[in-house]
Amino acid sequence: MNVYIVGGAVRDELLGRPVADRDYVVVGASPQTMLERGFRPVGKDFPVFLHPDTNEEYALARTERKTGRGYHGFAFHAAPDVTLEEDLARRDLTINAMAKAPDGTLIDPFCGRRDLEAKILRHVGPAFAEDPVRILRLARFAARFDDFSVAPETRDLMRGMVASGEVDHLVAERVWQELARGLMEAQPSRMFAVLRECGALARLLPEVEALFGVPQRADYHPEIDTGVHTMMVVDEAARRNYALPVRFAALTHDLGKATTPADILPRHIGHEARSVRLATALCERLRVPSDCRDLALLAARYHGDIHRAADLRATTLVTLLERTDALRRPARFRQLLQACQSDYNGRLGWQERPYDSPQRLLAVLAAVNGVDAGKIAAACADKAKIPERIHAARVAAVRHLLEEARDDQDDQ
Repeated sequence: MNVYIVGGAVRDELLGRPVADRDYVVVGASPQTMLERGFRPVGKDFPVFLHPDTNEEYALARTERKTGRGYHGFAFHAAPDVTLEEDLARRDLTINAMAKAPDGTLIDPFCGRRDLEAKILRHVGPAFAEDPVRILRLARFAARFDDFSVAPETRDLMRGMVASGEVDHLVAERVWQELARGLMEAQPSRMFAVLRECGALARLLPEVEALFGVPQRADYHPEIDTGVHTMMVVDEAARRNYALPVRFAALTHDLGKATTPADILPRHIGHEARSVRLATALCERLRVPSDCRDLALLAARYHGDIHRAADLRATTLVTLLERTDALRRPARFRQLLQACQSDYNGRLGWQERPYDSPQRLLAVLAAVNGVDAGKIAAACADKAKIPERIHAARVAAVRHLLEEARDDQDDQ
């Protein structure tokens, strides 16, 4: 049997990028051969094995045949007579359809190296159209390799896949998986641009597609619409290397602006509640993990209040902390502030503009945490009034903090 390194490891090595994981394809072997050599089977849909020493994945060379709609509509054939080129032919993009032999020889039947040098994302062959996940994967690679362009023939093929309804059969878990990976790339907005250009964004994330064309507030940047602003916010979260929940919250924080009545635009009165409803529906549809869902809903509901933190009274500030569960979930609250930071700086010329709300709210949180709730509860004879007394003490602590800050400003 012959073993080759394939796919992303070959691509990244040619690009001079770090290679984290290596995938191997085995030609001329059967499952029994792999078992006899100590490999452990892990694949369900096709034969994949773990190396007995390194635990790296080794897959038998295989071909695919379309049998139905969607991601699961495939039959696989893995046998000793399947060639390396046949295995590479089933892959999505030419830059991912290269292999390296043990002696270092590059096997490149579909000119992937040429496309790497030309910075082009191009499908390997017509089989690309059989798997709608490949649209999402290509869009994700566009976010990673932000200076690559999509080949015109590939773009046309993707549009045809959307028009045929193939993307409508994508399972929610796979859409979320690729969306999450794309959000963690260097320039996530590129992923959404590719999806939008082929029509897939309107089918998969209609709430995001609807933001394009919605006017921004005049005191921000009327020359860009809400969709463009949202893309800038997501890229700002990526630029700051924020975690996935923050990036997802950046994507969904303003969904309600798309449903603002026309007679109100470009003002966005009451859009927070609409944003929460739309974000909730999106999260349910894609089965978004709870950490991403919860932060997205908090950002949709409270980002306006957080932006206005300098104008809020002590009572309102304490209520904001209580409603966002900042006292029990301080790490999540910091992520909420990061999402708001991305929103604030995700505007033309605003990347380095100072944003005071996080520092102010963290100081308020520290003041509230300084209140001894247990002591107050123990001293309160009427147990029904304990929450009220604790809230009042927190407000008093914050009011004192704000008064000290004003005195310091006056002294300056």
